[in-house]
Amino acid sequence: MTPATPLAQARRLVVKVGSALITNNGTGIDHAAIQTWARQIAGLRATGQQVLLVSSGAIACGMQRLGWESRPHEVHELQACAAVGQMGLAQIYQEAFGQHQIHTAQILLTHDDLADRKRYLNARSTLHTLLALGVVPIINENDTVVTDEIKFGDNDTLGALVANLVEADALIILTDQPGLYTADPRQDPAATLIRQAVAGDVALEGMAGGAGTRLGTGGMITKVLAAKRAARSGAHTVIASGREADVIERLAAGEAIGTLLLSRTEPLAAKKQWLADHLQTAGQLYLDPGAVKALQTGKSLLPIGVLSVIGEFERGAAVACIAPDGREVARGLANYGSSDARRIARHPSQEIESLLGYVDEPEMIHRDNLILLA
Repeated sequence: MTPATPLAQARRLVVKVGSALITNNGTGIDHAAIQTWARQIAGLRATGQQVLLVSSGAIACGMQRLGWESRPHEVHELQACAAVGQMGLAQIYQEAFGQHQIHTAQILLTHDDLADRKRYLNARSTLHTLLALGVVPIINENDTVVTDEIKFGDNDTLGALVANLVEADALIILTDQPGLYTADPRQDPAATLIRQAVAGDVALEGMAGGAGTRLGTGGMITKVLAAKRAARSGAHTVIASGREADVIERLAAGEAIGTLLLSRTEPLAAKKQWLADHLQTAGQLYLDPGAVKALQTGKSLLPIGVLSVIGEFERGAAVACIAPDGREVARGLANYGSSDARRIARHPSQEIESLLGYVDEPEMIHRDNLILLA
């Protein structure tokens, strides 16, 4: 028996479907395919797995609704086309999942949303809440407001960013090809399918081609680079044909389909390294001895353990945690901006709402967003 792939243990999956699949190569929105994906995702949900769907197709859907046969080049036309298409896609997904008594939520993101720390945390909190509520997020790039992203962006990259954002175990990229080949099979009959490799292997980039269809903006190269990005947070990536029968369920069960690009990094380790090495601190939180001890035993930082707040920063900023002897013992992403942090410092979490009039999180810094330095 063939051993199962690591996806058999995945509890949280990001599935990305491309424009060629959504529109059946431009012939029109493929309602049957969308219903099939919805059925499979509903099946995974029934077993306790969480799925986020990153869907291309807004511009392609808008083209169909507007009666355009070729993708426009003017940015304002692309934006208008995407706006029309988003309405159609949202309705179709809602109807498809509604057949399984599953609610969907439309999430429109730009790459800037995930580069900005405050918006990153807001998006992360929203997605985690939706998953906890049993809702399937339908995520797309916000083509109606971005400019360069429409011209140069792709939803393969967005899928990887979402996988990092929610700390997914795996990213499934469904395309109109069986997977990654050693060369372009449309031009080289000797090309063979790569069954498994390590994400980030530089040799893979040389094997990947350019744009695949007139509808999409990427190609196999964007999928290889997306796998490399997703691997940084510990997510494995599979590139497989979306036309394979029950492909999502079979992949989630551990069946080897398409190309598996393995991550060699543990998710938590990758995130901790990002916090330690790539963020400049915007402020300092001075802690009491009890808070320092709590952090050293793997706990979150609570407001009651913060003696003072230095600097001006917004929610989501990287801040340093300072021990009574002046050592930086940790750093992390603050759940509250400096003004609110000062108001709740030295107070128990139960008083946050009465002090601020709202509560985002009970912790000043959650342990998942914190790295010990000493």
